[in-house]
Order: sequence, then structure tokens, then C-alpha cells
Amino acid sequence: MNIKKIVKYSFIIMATIIFIITAINTLVIYQIKENNQTKQAISDLVFMQDKMNELLKDTTNVESIEELKEKKEDFLKFELEFEDIEKLFTIKDENDFVDFFISDIHKDKIISTKLDLLFENEKQIEDVFTEIYKLQEIKIQFKKDFDIVYPLENQIRKELDLKIASLKSYEIFKLFSDVEYYSKEALYQYRDKKTLDKWLHKIELLKNNYKDETILEYLEVVNKVGNIVVELKNIEDKELILRNKILDVINQNKVYSSEIQKEIADLTSNFINFTYISILFLLLLIIFLIVVLGYKVYKNVGLSVDEIEAKIKDGLNEITKLNEEIENTQKEVVFTMGSIGESRSKETGNHVKRVAEYSKLLAIYYGLDKKEAEMLKQASPMHDIGKVAIPDAILNKPGRFDETEREIMNTHAKLGYEMLKHSNRPLLKMAAIVANEHHEKWDGSGYPNGLKAENIHIYGRITALADVFDALGSDRVYKKAWDDEKIFNLFKEERAKHFDPKLVDIFFEHLDEFLKIRETFRDEL
Repeated sequence: MNIKKIVKYSFIIMATIIFIITAINTLVIYQIKENNQTKQAISDLVFMQDKMNELLKDTTNVESIEELKEKKEDFLKFELEFEDIEKLFTIKDENDFVDFFISDIHKDKIISTKLDLLFENEKQIEDVFTEIYKLQEIKIQFKKDFDIVYPLENQIRKELDLKIASLKSYEIFKLFSDVEYYSKEALYQYRDKKTLDKWLHKIELLKNNYKDETILEYLEVVNKVGNIVVELKNIEDKELILRNKILDVINQNKVYSSEIQKEIADLTSNFINFTYISILFLLLLIIFLIVVLGYKVYKNVGLSVDEIEAKIKDGLNEITKLNEEIENTQKEVVFTMGSIGESRSKETGNHVKRVAEYSKLLAIYYGLDKKEAEMLKQASPMHDIGKVAIPDAILNKPGRFDETEREIMNTHAKLGYEMLKHSNRPLLKMAAIVANEHHEKWDGSGYPNGLKAENIHIYGRITALADVFDALGSDRVYKKAWDDEKIFNLFKEERAKHFDPKLVDIFFEHLDEFLKIRETFRDEL
């Protein structure tokens, strides 16, 4: 084969490899996004089942048929929403172009099995609601009957009390006292058939010793009201059993969800590591081809030393360009993942860029070397990547969170760390630290681990200040942007409380530079 063909085919092969590298990086971004969507859908399923369980509890306390029907309508809405999310997995089962290269994450054997269990448990929740609904219909009717019969029982008992009191007979008075005692036991304490029978027996004894038609009427009324109370108690016991059954199902589903989230995080981490190893292999292959090509050219053409040096220089330039392309692609992946986390909470498009620039500036003035500061700039956009697993209903809530919602929201730091910690790449390791510690506070009152002072990694301390500065100065769904004076006063108050005091001093010493960054990357109106 002549030298021209060798050169021609070598460049064709190298161009093909470059195309493959670009395609692999595109697949990485696509797969990360799809995996996060799957995790979000699963979180929504479990969150929705929690709401359905609360609705079941509320259903057992309604007092009218109208309220009961409203609860049923609310439950049906949850059912439809659950089915819509379930359909997303059915739609994803239809192969698209990417599926020819990478299988959907939910088709993994472990994830698929756990999802099937989640869907089966949903059917149990629906069946239990149907049972509780029927029991509640009966219960409401019994309560209506009780409200009619009980006042009559109370009235007759008081009439008997007056009559017996006038007799001044200790024996009859003692029998009536027993009747009154068991009325309380049967109606309010035990509410069972055994106690009801004792109450009726005491009335029979009274009837045998005191001849009065009122006692016969009272016996009939007690029989009615007592049986109503017994039936109500039986219904409440059945409802309690059903509610405990659903609680077990919900807790089981939370375990399944946690296992699925962990499996997705592990698969995502392994997938990213595999793709970067593949890219490294292809890069080495290009270097090998360049070396072989240079050798062939030298051997067949007898290039001069200057010509060889020129060829080597061109080859090294090509390698440098490829390295830059791979590095830029890696940065793009990181920024894309960071943007996915921010866009989930409807925050501004330039938030991650500003936080990145603020973090780099703080790192340099803190004393980190330029290379480490630049890497922190690339890692800081990943600080809120864990938000991809937080339900939209909580993430974009315009008002204050309740206690449960706040606990769920606070898990985003740990979730982000779990997603990133498995990578061996320095940038993603740094990003894992940032995600885990950017909500820790200098005085130890932060989360998730309550770290204090310098026990908090400098990456977390820097990103915390940068993130809060930008968040306070930006409009969010739950607040308007603060003015600068208010922000600066807060930073002075939170020095050595929320923030590293040295970083606060650096911030104010170089305030003009921070404001310039904010102006450069200002959000478009």
C-alpha cells in the first residue's frame, strides 16, 4: 500500500474515532437525563401513595355521605395520577433510536422487579379504599341511628332514676345502679357484645323486682342502641386493621423506592466510568495511529528532520485539541447535570454559572491554587443535582414547607452525594463533596451531618456562601430578590454562624468583583 493510501485511511479512521467519541458523550448526557427522569417518576409514585394513605385516614373520620363522596373523588384523582406515571414506563418500553445502544434503566432486572411490586401494592391500596368506603357508608348510617336512639335511652333512664329514687328501696336502687354502671361500660368503654349482654341482664333483674312498663320500653331501646354501638366498634376495628395493612404497604414501598434509587445511582456511576474508559481507549488508539503514520511516512518518504518535527508537532496539536474536546465535553456534562437540578426547581438559567464564578473567586482569594480553583468552578454547578429526586409538588411549592416537606427537601444534599460518590474522576469526587456539604453551617446547625467549622470541607463552605449570595439576589417561586443592603447585613450577622468568617471577610474585601460577575451573567428579563 502506497503512502498516500496509508495517510488517507489513517485520517478516515481518526475522523471516525472522533465521531464515536462525540456520540458516546451525547449518549452519556441523554442517559443521565433519562435516569434522573426515572428516579423522579418513582419518587412521585411513593409520594402519591403517602398522600393516598393520608386520604384513607381522613375517610374514616368523615361524618356525612357528602364528605365521603368528596374523599372518593379525591382518591380517584390520585389513582388517575398514579396511572399516568405508570403509563410513562409503558411508553418508555417502546424502543427509540438510543435503545439500540443503551437499554432503558427501568428494564434492569432488579429495578423492573421492584417496580412491579410497587404497582401491585397500588392495587392493594385501591382495594382497601373500596372496603373502607363501604364500611364508612354503614358507619355513617349507624351513627345517624345512634343519634336518634341514644337521647331516648338517656331520657328513659333519667325517668327511671326519678321513680326509683322516690321508692326508697335499697334493693331496687342497687339494681338500678348496676344498670347505670353497665350503660357506661357498654356505650363508652368496652362497646362489645359481652358487656351489652351484662347490661341487658341487669335490666332484666330490675324488671323482675320492679314492675313498671317504662322498664320494658327501656329494655327495647337499650337493645337497639347497644347493638348499634357494638356494630360501630366492629367497623372501627376492621378499619384499623385495614389502615395498618396499608401502612405496612406504604413502608414496604419506601424500602422498594430506596433500593431502586440506589440501583439507579450505581448503574449510572458504572455507566459513566465505562464511557470514560472507552473514550480513553479511543484516544490512545488515535495516538497509536499517529505514531504508526509518522513511522510509515518517515520510512517510505525519508522526510527531513524538520519535516518530521513539523509532522510530530501537528500530531501533538491534534492530540491537544482532542484532549481539550474531551475536557470541554466533560465540563458540558457536569454543567448539564447541574442545570437539570436547577431547572427542576424553576430557578434562573444563569444561577449555576454565577455560583461557579463566585466559587472560583472565593477559592483563589482563600489560597487554593489556580488549578484547584478552576476545578471547583466546574464542580460547584452540581451542588443541587440531588433535587432531581425531589417531587415537583415540594420543589416548586410557593409557600413555606411543612415539617414533612422540609425533611424530604433536605434529603437532596445526601441524594446528590450518593449519585456522585462512586466516580473515580477527581472532578466528580469534588462535586460529591460540594453536593453533600453545601448546606452545612459554621456553627454546626446545618445538614445533612451537622458538621461544624473546619470539619466542613472548604469546597462545601465556599459553595454555601456563593449559592446563598446568588439565591438571595434572585427571584424564586417562593420569594422576590433581596436588595443588596439586606443581603450584606445578613452576611455580617451570619459571619461565624452560617458562613466561614474568613470567607465573609474575603467577600466584602472583593465585593466589586462579585458584583461585576453578577452583572456579567445577569438573567435576561
